[in-house]
Amino acid sequence: MATRRKFLAGAAVATSALASTKWNRARAAGEAPKMGEFLFVQTSKGMTFDKGSSKLTLTGISPITVYFTDRPERIAGNMKTAAFIPFWSEGKDSFKSDPPNADISLLENGALTQIIAELQEPALNGDDLSYTIKVLKGEVPVKANDVSVFIDIIGRPLTPMSFAGVGRRSYRRAYW
Repeated sequence: MATRRKFLAGAAVATSALASTKWNRARAAGEAPKMGEFLFVQTSKGMTFDKGSSKLTLTGISPITVYFTDRPERIAGNMKTAAFIPFWSEGKDSFKSDPPNADISLLENGALTQIIAELQEPALNGDDLSYTIKVLKGEVPVKANDVSVFIDIIGRPLTPMSFAGVGRRSYRRAYW
């Protein structure tokens, strides 16, 4: 088991070093960095919704937000949810200037309920994450358990240490 862990750790370090070398060579040659479009997934133990203020509060939010890209990159990773919030307003094409759509999936009594909404104004308070939402499709219950939020794309340079966050584009594919 220890040998497998050492091998995986060594492979991760080697991959990172190779990516870093390629990225640094591209920067030295004056090439623009490659871009990728990242999608995000946030999960929580529950949620509440105040229809009057359109405030969705994810209760017991996971401290980790998962991100991934579509083909051809197929990059996946995670970041601290607290680190995701500042990305909201960074860059000229940020989520603040162009709010993302999200699929809010709830598991109620063994049945999946999906709501499509536009997310705005995230606020993290302890392990509660609130969004002001504009419901586009579906009915949001006042309370639910087992919630997953699938957040639409945002573009980001594909650096060796990429975290998604700025440079959003209007189409889904990465460019080289």
